[in-house]
Amino acid sequence: MTDALYASVLRLDRRAIRKLAITDPYSLHRVVYSLFDDTRTEAEKRGHDPSGIVFVDKGGNRLGRTILTLSDRAAAQGVIRDGEAFGEVESRPIPEDFLRHPRYRFEVVVNPTVTSAGKRVPIKGRDAIEKWFVERSAENWGFSAPAQSLQVGQVNVQQFKGKHGNHITLSQAQLTGLLEVTDEARFRESFARGIGRGRAFGCGLLQIRPVIDNPFGS
Repeated sequence: MTDALYASVLRLDRRAIRKLAITDPYSLHRVVYSLFDDTRTEAEKRGHDPSGIVFVDKGGNRLGRTILTLSDRAAAQGVIRDGEAFGEVESRPIPEDFLRHPRYRFEVVVNPTVTSAGKRVPIKGRDAIEKWFVERSAENWGFSAPAQSLQVGQVNVQQFKGKHGNHITLSQAQLTGLLEVTDEARFRESFARGIGRGRAFGCGLLQIRPVIDNPFGS
């Protein structure tokens, strides 16, 4: 892997969540993106050039919240708002050989949609989401994900306002399973950039760990 990637964990306590006014996917998007230098021009943003940042909200408990990020540049050590620092960030570079394994266990939150008559239409139903994921992974993302290994977890729909006050509806589904790399270059791109739509709002980050064959197995 020639381009550096960084995995980071952002931990926010209850006070930080309140002070940063994290109430929906857009407010969380603003907080996460504030950790990184803005390297895109306005034209590149309008053209939907990749931001180099993907993230997922892992939720939390009464004490706080955890967000995982993957980026092509280092994160700041905390979120600065009105001269005050919030949160704790731990970062580490992705090792060169991490993406050279043939198989991985994975977890991902996706925005399962198709385009119909020029509009994005959400995929409904767990079986349909599973079928969509299997097909897209084989066609676009550089890996195969056997249906028998897949589990579709939480499925939800969030509605919120975007940067310009526009109403956004975001469908999300959590999937876990096994994947086998079929196209190494495309798989690396999928890992680095995230998969599917909704990446600016916490979808698409492939959380993976290599499957290591047991040397003592039969």
